[in-house]
Amino acid sequence: MATGWAGDGAVQDQIDATVEDAVKRARSRLQKGPSLTRCEECDAPIPEARRMAVPGVRLCVACQEAHDREEAAFSGYNRRGSKDSQLR
Repeated sequence: MATGWAGDGAVQDQIDATVEDAVKRARSRLQKGPSLTRCEECDAPIPEARRMAVPGVRLCVACQEAHDREEAAFSGYNRRGSKDSQLR
């Protein structure tokens, strides 16, 4: 079957690049430094177990969930997975 402009491993390369981008983005968002004892958004106490599990934590669970939902709504456009991809 003819592949057109795409090389033999183009689909796997696209998948690998998408995964690498997601890993880099996730790592760049990890907090650094000491954890806070109180949430910087609502001033609720952050339990010690959360501070130990998530180094550099700055938000309580409720505020973090709200932040994650908000961020997911503006996650951007995945050009690699678009119907206009050059791998058609």
